Amino acid sequence: MNKDYLDNTQIDLEKLHDDFYGWKPPEPPKIKIVAPAILFFVTFIAVLFAGSLQYGVNPFSHPDQVYRGLPFALVLMGILLSHEMGHFLMSKHHHVAATLPYFIPAPNILGTFGAFIRMKSPIPDRNALVDIGAAGPLAGFVVALPALIIGMRMSSVSAVTAAGSFRLGDSLLVKLVSLLVRPDVTAGRQLVLSPIAFAGWIGMFVTAMNLIPIGQLDGGHIAYALFGKWYNAIARLALVALVVMGIWGWEVWLFWALIILILGVRHPSPMDPYQPLDRKRRSIALIAMVILIITFIPVPFSGF
Repeated sequence: MNKDYLDNTQIDLEKLHDDFYGWKPPEPPKIKIVAPAILFFVTFIAVLFAGSLQYGVNPFSHPDQVYRGLPFALVLMGILLSHEMGHFLMSKHHHVAATLPYFIPAPNILGTFGAFIRMKSPIPDRNALVDIGAAGPLAGFVVALPALIIGMRMSSVSAVTAAGSFRLGDSLLVKLVSLLVRPDVTAGRQLVLSPIAFAGWIGMFVTAMNLIPIGQLDGGHIAYALFGKWYNAIARLALVALVVMGIWGWEVWLFWALIILILGVRHPSPMDPYQPLDRKRRSIALIAMVILIITFIPVPFSGF
């Protein structure tokens, strides 16, 4: 064999060796901090104003009294931040590129429409899908539950108001906590939630809404990973349930169903859709489904 050919081949092999062992994965995209930080600050101020209104303070005519909204603002923002950071940190754990939470300020009784993160790379497999999907609701639930308990202890009791007045609905969990924490609420009397309890109630409500097993909601991630080929049927049933509850219960469910339809009922496949769920992730998914059942409220608000 020609010696020059051997020499050239050796050189090519050395080059291939250097190319292979010198390869480095691409740098992950830089995490933007400025926009999320500004939105967080603006949303905190809006929630602070909303909290002060619950104490009967007009933040525009008495700005020196706005601080009274701090308990509500700290608890609600803490619940929302815990939820979104659960997603963010678990995304980093599974090497999925994700943004920091973007908070949405709003001129409503809460001061916010919530928060979200964006995932910028595919989720590797079904186990990671459960981890990322469940991390947010579980983290938010862990913060909201003690807030609800402590806030209920601080709440007052009054006579049941006339029909047609504004009322908050009760989930199974809220009913249980109320029975255990406030046994003094007897027939003909009702619990008037303190701002901290209200923030805990909102945290539970947000948790339940996110765990509905459809599309890009947290519950959609979990249901897709847990039920596989049965996911599409479960998602359609959940969508029909929202429409039914919107017609005969709380009309806002119809709007929520429309948003889900626009975003898509189907769930994108992870990079490896065939890896089975391990026992740990099945347990996490089932815990998330139980939390959905005990926190869901068919008619959250009534009497407007």
